[in-house]
Amino acid sequence: MLPPKLILSPIDFSDPSHEALDTAANLASSVGAELLLVHVVPMIPRLPSPAMIFNEAEFEQELHKDAEKRLNDLAAKSRAKGLKVRIEVGTANDVGMEIIRTGDHNQADLIVIATHGMTGWHRLAFGSVTEKVVRLSTLPVLVLRAEHADRSHSSAEESVAKVSR
Repeated sequence: MLPPKLILSPIDFSDPSHEALDTAANLASSVGAELLLVHVVPMIPRLPSPAMIFNEAEFEQELHKDAEKRLNDLAAKSRAKGLKVRIEVGTANDVGMEIIRTGDHNQADLIVIATHGMTGWHRLAFGSVTEKVVRLSTLPVLVLRAEHADRSHSSAEESVAKVSR
């Protein structure tokens, strides 16, 4: 399992997820692993037919296309650094479970994910995708805390040391 051959990096396009991607890319570069960039589009509930002013399916497709374009842009930057990168966009009600499913389906060796640092009632109300991934994944998970963003640019050797503990 170590060194990892495939590193999954969930991206929600927030600053912490970009910082986690930087760490995942550094780690992948140092061990010769492939990156899998994953974004999960939240599933939009279908409205009853009288309320069909809003076309959920069309909106969901637009979200999917936008995510795919943004992931391709991120992948191109990593490829320019010599990394092998794939992307995958999923759609699900439960983002954490979709990340886990994607990791299992692609036989990833490691998930590198960021927290957003939510605490208190925000965390209780909205849950934590990262917490769910850590709790339920059978894969090793490297969690990067949002408040330590400057540490995400540490050397790849430090990242390897964190994973191997």
